[in-house]
Amino acid sequence: MAANFWTSSHCKQLLDPEDVDVVPAADRERGITPEEFRLVKIHMSFHIWRLAQQVKVRQRVIATAVTYFRRVYTRKSMSEYDPRLVAPTCLYLASKVEESTVQARLLVFYIKKMCGSDDKYRFEIKDILEMEMKLLEALDYYLVVFHPYRPLLHLLQDAGITDLTQFAWGLVNDTYKMDLILIYPPYMIALACIYIASVLKDKDTTSWFEELRVDMNTVKNISMEILDFYDTYKIDPQRGLPDDKISPVLNKLPAKS
Repeated sequence: MAANFWTSSHCKQLLDPEDVDVVPAADRERGITPEEFRLVKIHMSFHIWRLAQQVKVRQRVIATAVTYFRRVYTRKSMSEYDPRLVAPTCLYLASKVEESTVQARLLVFYIKKMCGSDDKYRFEIKDILEMEMKLLEALDYYLVVFHPYRPLLHLLQDAGITDLTQFAWGLVNDTYKMDLILIYPPYMIALACIYIASVLKDKDTTSWFEELRVDMNTVKNISMEILDFYDTYKIDPQRGLPDDKISPVLNKLPAKS
């Protein structure tokens, strides 16, 4: 897997931390702050996850969809690309790329079911299909995404701590509420999750990490980012951000005409 990743478009598109979370000029003009920009991405990551639960797709599809979503907003503004439409379209595109195709009409049905009378979330099939073409261009047609899940399983087995699999897997899931997948190689994210899990569960992995000869500063930096996220954003794992926190931000964005 590593050889494939290092020659992949995913690897070539990794960004420096300072190039992520930059609010586009069009969004700044609408009064969106860097913190609000992050909140929208967190909220819509949850929206993708909730929608995915309805249409029953694999975790890998969700992870790919969130990666597309986050990558788009390193290049495009939320004012131009409505995140309420981009999110389900990313799920639609990811389902095709990951060979678990979900029909657009099914997504439209469940969006209406989930969002009720909120007209800002009311989209038709043609809206998703049109946005799909715009997303393909925004992503430069580079659609292959590598995830931390496979290296996580291999590394846990190598370390002899497979009893931490469920806990570490949950940590990896939570990294998609951040932009880590756009910045770091997937195996480094997996190692950071193993590092956190081993510390919290009192497993001594010091010698194992030393044998790996990886950059422990990077592993610890990623770990701190994850722990800081938990500390900063007290998020309900089922409901996501409270409505009174996210609605004022979304109201700054133009609604579909």
